[in-house]
Amino acid sequence: MSSKRIVIKLGTSTITAGSAKISYPGLIDLARQVSILRQMGYEVIIISSGAIAAGRQILAQKDLPRQIPAKQMLAAIGQSKLMGIYTQIFGMYDLIVGQVLLTKDDLLDRRRYLNARNTLNALLSYRVIPIINENDTVATEEIRFGDNDNLSALVTNVLEADLLVLLTDQDGLYTSDPRSDPQARMISEVATEHIPEDLWQAAGGSVSGLGTGGMHTKLSAADLARKSGATVFIANGNTPDIIIKIVNGAARGTKFLPSNSTLESRKRYMLAGVQASTGILYIDPGAEKAIKKGGSLLPVGLVKIAGSFERGDIVRVRSAKLQEIAIGITNYSSDDLERIQGKNSTLIEDIVGYSYGDEVIHHNNMMLV
Repeated sequence: MSSKRIVIKLGTSTITAGSAKISYPGLIDLARQVSILRQMGYEVIIISSGAIAAGRQILAQKDLPRQIPAKQMLAAIGQSKLMGIYTQIFGMYDLIVGQVLLTKDDLLDRRRYLNARNTLNALLSYRVIPIINENDTVATEEIRFGDNDNLSALVTNVLEADLLVLLTDQDGLYTSDPRSDPQARMISEVATEHIPEDLWQAAGGSVSGLGTGGMHTKLSAADLARKSGATVFIANGNTPDIIIKIVNGAARGTKFLPSNSTLESRKRYMLAGVQASTGILYIDPGAEKAIKKGGSLLPVGLVKIAGSFERGDIVRVRSAKLQEIAIGITNYSSDDLERIQGKNSTLIEDIVGYSYGDEVIHHNNMMLV
């Protein structure tokens, strides 16, 4: 397959191998598979549950407390333990990992969304494997993702990943619960634009009791991720070489085909957002020519900025003849662009004190109209 950026979500039942403790053999095998993927040219992002399970293991607590502060306490204890394990095990394969903790607010607020995306892209550019988890120690019910399945789908969207792998303790999505119905049949592929209602009804809750998500949350995550152009695969995390098999097209599980292309998803976002946009960038003929050839918009090509907008907003791009030629997502606010318009990109940091890149609008975030 052609996927080059893969998000792997590990549920608690996978990390613990169904036990009450973190499974070192399981994580060693995961690191081995990730090492192989890296050698094959893939970028890998891991969404990891298990912080609370690690905290329970340290305190030798058999039962999961119901109170939120107690769960947050366990997460605070377990998160550092879990990251220590990842650092040690992945280091055996000369892989460097970096911890990223998120809450829903981080991906709903536009500025924090951009900061999270830039941080994750920076980690990947330095060949660091992001280990992402919900920030349980500070999250309240109002800012929780609720489960890491949902988080994995949002990260897939943020990073425009090609593939999301949801590893669980079942082989895939079944027509009914295989643990209670011997006639249950596994669904090998979902290719329709909308997930059929009978599959939603068939997806039950968490059975293992180890994590917060169940098959229904995985179905919701798959539905969200495929709308952003990703292929999604639900499979058993305890199957040998499961991730390698998925990449090679030889895995047992449930495959969800994208319902949109990544480009189409981005276009829809920009077209919807530009309706409320007041920002307009006027450019010189040289910049217009570069954009029409597929290039990015640089500050040297800016001649005028109209309207007030922030970094991450959608703006219109117009030529010297006042013709609208493109829309795009700006890397800089209107105030910053007033200061750097007409300047060489190498001067951005000297002028505004920081840099979000050489481009005013990167060509990946621009659409000709």
